[in-house]
Amino acid sequence: MTTSDISRPTPGSALAAFGVREFVSRLQRIAGDANVVFHPDDLLVFEYDGSIDRGMPRAVVFPLNTHEVSQVMALCYEAGVPVVGRGSGTGLSGGAISHPDGIQIAFTRMNRILEVDRENRHAVVEPGVINLDLDTYVRRYGMRYAPDPSSQRACSLGGNIAENAGGPHCLAYGTTTNHVLGMEVVLEDGTVTHLGSLARETPGYDLRGVFTGSEGTFGIATRIMVRLLPVPEAVKTYLGIFPDVESACTAVSTVIGHGIVPAALEMIDALSIRAVQNVSDAGYPDDAGAVLLIELEGLSDEVDEIGLEVEASLWDTGASQVNAAAEAAEREQLWKGRKGALGALGSLAPNYYLVDGVVPRTQLATVLHQVAEVGRKHGIEIANVFHAGDGNLHPCLLFDEREPGALEKITVAGAEVLEVCVAAGGTLTGEHGVGLEKKEQMPLVYSEEDMAVMRKVRDAFAPRNNINPGKIFPDGHRHHAEAHRPAPGMYA
Repeated sequence: MTTSDISRPTPGSALAAFGVREFVSRLQRIAGDANVVFHPDDLLVFEYDGSIDRGMPRAVVFPLNTHEVSQVMALCYEAGVPVVGRGSGTGLSGGAISHPDGIQIAFTRMNRILEVDRENRHAVVEPGVINLDLDTYVRRYGMRYAPDPSSQRACSLGGNIAENAGGPHCLAYGTTTNHVLGMEVVLEDGTVTHLGSLARETPGYDLRGVFTGSEGTFGIATRIMVRLLPVPEAVKTYLGIFPDVESACTAVSTVIGHGIVPAALEMIDALSIRAVQNVSDAGYPDDAGAVLLIELEGLSDEVDEIGLEVEASLWDTGASQVNAAAEAAEREQLWKGRKGALGALGSLAPNYYLVDGVVPRTQLATVLHQVAEVGRKHGIEIANVFHAGDGNLHPCLLFDEREPGALEKITVAGAEVLEVCVAAGGTLTGEHGVGLEKKEQMPLVYSEEDMAVMRKVRDAFAPRNNINPGKIFPDGHRHHAEAHRPAPGMYA
């Protein structure tokens, strides 16, 4: 492969002025020839993340360490080439989608668990470490990494930090930001700095907390220090089966209203149950209107005592059946269904558009009814599988992108779902980020003055806005699967 195969930059772009061949040659000198991808055929797989957005990068670099990341960032800063960090590409808001003239820094090679401190219960990892791999590794020492996104078998810690990822067990343990102690960060000009520390509390501004959830617009984390928790003595999982979503929502409020905070409290509606059972038998009844998956963790006596209260609450709110899975194999089967639900939606439709809105728990039933109305209005099936305990909805709008006008219809319907969530006292996202997909809805929640202050915070880290530009803040441009497509003749 020669640099004659490199995609041509758009006229007047910074990359064109710098010289494409020279730019790629310098990337190769930093990371090695084999670790720079630039031919359009090879770049196709980097055009996507887990959202419906697309945007092909000019090149993708696979650095091995912080020094190489710093050199790549400094080069891009000099050339005026936008940079996007990429983990596993599982994000659901377009956060890893490239700017039309930008490159991606992918962390596939930076995937080492560098240190596990058993005494102080922390680990140091590189950003490409897979979430579940870390949890599995530290369990041999009687510890765990608590944040568990549904994509934890594939998602990386660097991406989790960018989006402040959540997951079912974040109801009790908090999202990613509650488990990150410190990090090494490369800023847009290549400067390497450190945020946070090993201490639980540190003086001064919480820059670690500000960076977590900044969606890759502040800088790139190259080394991450995370808090580990002890493995609980006892775990018990309940499956509550309900005739409809309304009674299941009532059960959620009742359980929390009794002062019980489960480790996880998840809801799966009838359409999602059908999808899961189409793929494998997770133990969900085919005729259920909804099921609740409730997990308790702690000391054995405590789990048994609280479990009785949970069971009583489920029966009292209309459950037709309550099953307790005390054995690990039974729990794994139930969770396999929940965490595989999004993939299972492929048995119902070729594509889905997941909207990550948050509402007060007391508004769950009302909002789900209104979401269903949006689906009926647009002729769209909507499956719901979500973190009911903290009101984090995940309506999945099913569609076929091959149908003319399908993308336009689905993005309009998704925007209406977010309007419903905000009107109920909620907000735009609980864990997936704003990215490209929700940026035009930001004015539903924030004033221009609010967003101006947010931009100032971003500019303190990245004054040129050269890292993941075009994300979070509205700019009047709609982004979906037809955006950022290369023009005819753009490639050599």
